[in-house]
Amino acid sequence: MTKSDQRKFVFTLAGLAVCLYTLWPTFQFYAKSPAERQEVLQARPAAATNAEERQRLQKLADLREKSIKLGLDLQGGMYLLLEVDKSKLGPAEAKNAVDQAMQIIRNRIDQFGVAEPSIQKQGDNRILIQLPGLLDQERAKELIGQTALLDFKLVKTDEEQRAIIDRIDTYFESKAAADSGAVRDSLSRPFSSLFLSVAQAGESFALSENEAMLNGMIQELRADSTFVLDGTMAWEAHQSEREGRTGRVFYILTKEPLMQGKEVQSAQMRLDLDQQRPGAPGVSFTLTSRGGAMFADITGSNTGRRLAIVLDNRVQSAPNILERIPRGQGSITGNFTEEEAQNLSIVLRSGALPAPVNVVEERTVGPSLGQDSIQKGLMAGAMGAGAVVLFMLIYYRLSGVVAVVALVLNIIALLACMAGFHATLTLPGIAGVVLTIGMAVDANVLIFERIREELRHKKTVMAAIETGYARAYRTIVDANVTTLLSALALMWFGTGPIRGFAVTLSIGLIINMITAVGVSKMIFDAWSLRRKVNSISI
Repeated sequence: MTKSDQRKFVFTLAGLAVCLYTLWPTFQFYAKSPAERQEVLQARPAAATNAEERQRLQKLADLREKSIKLGLDLQGGMYLLLEVDKSKLGPAEAKNAVDQAMQIIRNRIDQFGVAEPSIQKQGDNRILIQLPGLLDQERAKELIGQTALLDFKLVKTDEEQRAIIDRIDTYFESKAAADSGAVRDSLSRPFSSLFLSVAQAGESFALSENEAMLNGMIQELRADSTFVLDGTMAWEAHQSEREGRTGRVFYILTKEPLMQGKEVQSAQMRLDLDQQRPGAPGVSFTLTSRGGAMFADITGSNTGRRLAIVLDNRVQSAPNILERIPRGQGSITGNFTEEEAQNLSIVLRSGALPAPVNVVEERTVGPSLGQDSIQKGLMAGAMGAGAVVLFMLIYYRLSGVVAVVALVLNIIALLACMAGFHATLTLPGIAGVVLTIGMAVDANVLIFERIREELRHKKTVMAAIETGYARAYRTIVDANVTTLLSALALMWFGTGPIRGFAVTLSIGLIINMITAVGVSKMIFDAWSLRRKVNSISI
């Protein structure tokens, strides 16, 4: 073996060692049980309560990051196609609304804890979201679609609320008198009579069975441009009990917000915020420096009033302002579950969507279907690879062994590159692997047929090998480059499964140029020089 061949051999072994090292986390991950793999996928070091737990979760997060990810079609999950409603936005706001919505949704999903989400823009106003391995799909859909428009508004005083409710009663009484056949034509105080209590301590309480009727009346008021209301009406986000009966609190708030959610800098779920209900979940928030100054002014000038924290026109809480709050910190408490409090903290941290989003299409892939796809894909790949290996060994004999070695190195390097580049393996990606196997063998077939042709012209084995590789090289390059250009076009313009196929094929073709030509020729040169052979099994 010449010094040049020795260097090639060392480089090949070093490259193989790097590939195996890169693939080791993938082997570790998929050697775990399904429950252990799920723990790895959901590991969030930032959520750890102590240093030891943070270190353990960090190791799991590193393992997840370094292993090959499976796409939605292989491990199951959720597929959502959203449409951004830009109908109420101005031209300048509408221009960037989709890009802003994508960034906010990405922030929410990252904090929700989905590994390797895919978020892509489609057309002018649609967003495609794929969430592989997602378990709690309803929660994710609610979290993604929530506009999260946060406002801080004052609750109207009892006197102001009673005056407004009296006006509403008068409105419906007049309407009933004008419409002789109306359902409420003989009903006195048609609006306030539906409440269990009216304007007491800044709130009214409606029973659950009356909520639908009240909402209908509120919609009538909003649709009538002649009825001008100096304030906004909003329900409490959660139901509660009064006098042993279930219902919801109704508020009348100031029309304009005193401060908006863009002033919230950070938020987190805590269990020690509600002194009346120890251990109950709540959300603490910290404001920006500008927001902190505004909040200090608001609380200082409205001591004794109730300040409503309103998210998407639902009052999350309405605490009394006891004193000026100068530190720019506050809390939201209520009848939250831990999940609801966690969701609220996520949307507060990520900010509000610039416009509402609507679900256009929703698909769910179950884990069992994904597992079935893996098994069938692997079976198809194994059968294809096995047939190719068998053909090469039978038809080209010992030379076929060289082709098989190059093929194995090709697959190892391909998988290592996918792990190193954090690529996601999909079912079309497996098809790309199988096609790469075919392209790799095709290169060896071209080389071996050229060598056979040279041997038929009575050339020596060394000359036949050298000439065969030299003459086949240009053809191999042409075939691989043209296919690579097609794959790059699919990668650039394609989305989802098409892109997964293109990524796998592109990596495989580039590696094929090294293994099918360089590695196999190195083996032939070392073998023929060492043994000084006069014939070759090909």
